Parts: sequence; structure tokens; C-alpha cells
Amino acid sequence: MSAFLIANVAPLMFAALVFFLLFGFPVAFALAANGILFGLIGIELGLLSPALFQALPERIFGIMANDTLLAIPFFTFMGLILERSGMAEDLLDTIGQLFGPIRGGLAYAVIFVGALLAATTGVVAASVISMGLISLPIMMRYGYDNRLASGVIAASGTLAQIIPPSLVLIVLADQLGRSVGDMYQGALLPGLVLTGMYMLYVFIITVLRPAHAPAMPAHARTIREADGGSGLRSLAVLALIAVAVAWLFARWYGEARARDEVVVVAALVGIGAAFVLALGNRLFGLGLLSQMAERVTFVLIPPLGLIFLVLGTIFIGVATPTEGGAMGAVGALVMAVARGRLSFSLLRQAMDTTAKLSCFVVFILIGSTVFGLTFRGVNGDLWVEHLLTALPGGELGFLVVVNLLVFVLAFFLDFFELAFIIVPLLAPVADKLGIDLVWFGVLIAVNMQTSFMHPPFGFALFYLRSVAPPAVKTSQIYWGTVPFVCIQLVMVGLIIAFPGLVSHDHGRAVGEVPPLQLELQAPGQGAAQPAEIAPAQEQEGPSSDLLKQLQGGR
Repeated sequence: MSAFLIANVAPLMFAALVFFLLFGFPVAFALAANGILFGLIGIELGLLSPALFQALPERIFGIMANDTLLAIPFFTFMGLILERSGMAEDLLDTIGQLFGPIRGGLAYAVIFVGALLAATTGVVAASVISMGLISLPIMMRYGYDNRLASGVIAASGTLAQIIPPSLVLIVLADQLGRSVGDMYQGALLPGLVLTGMYMLYVFIITVLRPAHAPAMPAHARTIREADGGSGLRSLAVLALIAVAVAWLFARWYGEARARDEVVVVAALVGIGAAFVLALGNRLFGLGLLSQMAERVTFVLIPPLGLIFLVLGTIFIGVATPTEGGAMGAVGALVMAVARGRLSFSLLRQAMDTTAKLSCFVVFILIGSTVFGLTFRGVNGDLWVEHLLTALPGGELGFLVVVNLLVFVLAFFLDFFELAFIIVPLLAPVADKLGIDLVWFGVLIAVNMQTSFMHPPFGFALFYLRSVAPPAVKTSQIYWGTVPFVCIQLVMVGLIIAFPGLVSHDHGRAVGEVPPLQLELQAPGQGAAQPAEIAPAQEQEGPSSDLLKQLQGGR
């Protein structure tokens, strides 16, 4: 029996964790309990030294001192303030009026606003609940199919996981040892492509089954122009002026500057020009803009400006993600004050929810650290590595199996649990196979996005069910999300087939030590020859393995 345990501690440890999770034990405590229990078993069997557990306090203090994780409460607080100050309601109402005259217009508006909320809130629950409360009754009133309406709202809300400043991207960057800025850059284009694929699906539905997504009736369009027009021409002219100003500024500003910096600053200048023009039109009664153009500008420009300010400063390296999150939180408070909707009650609710979510993340991370310490101590990481590298098909076979594994586990675990349990086991194998870890992280993030939308534990389904009218059946919500889950899986395939969709600076890994350059000059020779000395490699063996575990919390 002892020989069997010694040979199979790692798979038994993983099986025990799955057992506890399936029986509903809290994830953080299931992870920590498994780590301590199998650590004691390993000590009893002579596999581990009791000194291994002396690394636990240092690892926990390492989590508390992790600057990267500070971005989570900042971005959460920013999203909650914006959502509860009425930004989502204003956006959905205005964009719904803008797209209302066309078939499927309300669905397009929900997807567009979902992407915008994702880029400002980063919180799935806030997006789904807001759009479910506001849009679902309106879509039902005007004859939308219940399954299509439910699926569009649930899927659009989950864009908050892949479009920066996604919380899961912060966690993945921390687990993969990569820069949050690189993860944000890599995820931006796939997030926008996924948004476009959602809109394409709605367009196909409007062509094949137009009765499922009718246009908004004329009496429901509350923004009316004096001349009876739609006001879209004025809005198009305003957009062209903003683009022209941004382009001219980029031509003047762009000399000898990085491309990303030029794009971000020029976009902010163009957005500011549009806002100033609309403000001058309102204050001085110039009559240059239609009501539609003016309303869209005042509702859309503030969140767009905040997005470019926060994410832009992170992309160009002016601010760290933590600093960008802090700046976003301040910007959200300013926007709430400008709307006259900031109150002590709203502030307290946002702070309470932020504290709860942050504690939830930290406790799971502590549990996964305890589990990971023991799992690596019994060479569980080598067991996983040998298991996955022996798969047929090499790199492609690894990616297929990993994505199937993540997709199946997402039926039972949410994205935080997957990020803390599965990703640390997969990342070393991916790195050994030569896979770019930022690309791998974005791929896993898109796959994990399905965890919100398939039963039995799809959180977006629960959020929508909690606010949906009784006329919408639970089965309709579930079936409505199936096409969007398929679209997300297609997106996973596209990222594998076209790796260029994930682009970033390919910067050095966090904590990676650059080679030391020394100038060596032999006697009697003129020019010195540079020599590169790589960081010292640790000697392999049992003692070095234990030393790695003890130093792992740093």
C-alpha cells in the first residue's frame, strides 16, 4: 500500500481535489485542506521534509505584497461606480435609439454597450444584470424572440472577461508571470473580433428569421428631430470632424514617437474635440448638431475618454495596471459626481462589493498556493508535464487537449478557480513546448469565457435569471446561449489558426533576469570582446527541488 501511495501521490492529490469540489466544498478551503493533508501524508511516507511547510508563511506574505493584484480592487470599484451611477442605463437607452430603426437594432445596441461596459467595468455580473434589467423587458415588448434576447444579453455581458480591463486577465498575468499590459494588448483584438462575430450572428438571424429581431416601432423612438429626420447625418459629420482632428494631431505629434503613444494621444484629442464641439453647440445654441448627435456625444464620450485614458496609459507604459486602475477609479467618481448620482449609499455598496470580491480572489490564491507547494513537492508538476508532453501531435495536440480540458472543467468551475488551479499546472508545459505564454493566456481566457454561459454553473445564466421577467423560461435562457458558446469555441479555433490575432510587445517575463554583459580583453589585443553570462542555473537534484519550493513565495 505504501509503495502504491508513494508512486501515485500526485494523481491521488488531484483526484481528491476534484472530489471535494464536486461535493460543493468552498474552493479556497478545499485547495488548502488538500495541500496540508497530502503534505502530512508525504512527510509520513518520507517524500517530503517537514521544513517544506516553513515556506508557507513567506508565500502568503508574498501574495499580500503582490503589486499586480492591487489592480483588481481598483478596476472592480471603477466598474461598480460607473454601473450604479446610471451609465449603463443611459448608454442602452441612447444606443438603442440610434440603432432602433433597423432590424435587430436593439440586439446590436446590447452587444455594442456590452463591449463598452466590458472596457469600463471589467465585471461580468454588473454588465449582465444591468443589461438584463434594462434591455430584456424592452426587447420582449417589441417582439424579440426570448432565446435570442437572453443569449445576446448573457454573451455581451461575458465580454467583460476578455476585453481589458478584465479581472481574469490580471489573474492570468500573475499566474503566468507575464506583464498585465502585455495581456491587455494581446486580448484587445480577439475581444473586438468576438464582438463583431456576435453582431454577425444577429445579422444572420435578421436575414433568416426577421420576426425574431424586428426594428423598433416609430412611436418608440423618443429622440425626434424638428425636421423629422433621424439626425444620423449630423452625427456622421461630428465623427468625421473628430477623426480629422485626431489624424492632423497625429501627423504633427507623431514624429520620433512610438506608434502606440501617438494612437492613444491622438484618440484622446479627437474625442476631446468632439466633446468640446457638442458642449459649445449646447451652451451657445449654435444649432450645428442634431439632438441625436448631441445626446450620443454626451453619453458616449465620457466612458470612451476614460477607456482611452486608463488603457492607453497602460499600453504605452506611462502607468502600471495598478496606477491605471487607481486613475480609473478616480475618473469613475468624477463622472458620477458630474451626473449628480454619487451618494454615500452608492459609495458604501461599491466598497462593500469590492472588498468581498477582492477577499474572494485572495483566499482562493492562498489556497492554491498551499496546494501548489505540496503538489510540486511530490513532483506533481513533473507528472503533469510528462502526461501532457507525451500526447500525440506535439504542440497542436497539447493545445487541443488543454482546450478540451478547460472547456469541460468550466462546466463545474468558474474562471477564477480555473485560473488558480489549472493554469499553474499548464503554464510550465506550454513554456517548455515554446508557446508564447501571453498568447496562451489569451487563448485560455477566451475558452474560460464559456464557463459563464453553459450549465449547470454558468454564472451569467444565474445573473440573468435573477432579473429576467417570469415570462422568460430558464430553458429559453439556456438554449439562447448555445449559439454564442459555439461562437466562442470558433474564436478559440481562430486564435490557434491565426496566432497573429494576439499581438503584444513580447516583453521580458516579470522577474526575468537579463544576461550580464562583461567586457573581456585578452593581453596584447586591442578591442574588447563582449561576453554574455546567463543567470546561474541551479544544480538539479532533490535538495535543489526543495530549495525552489522554499523560495517559491518570493
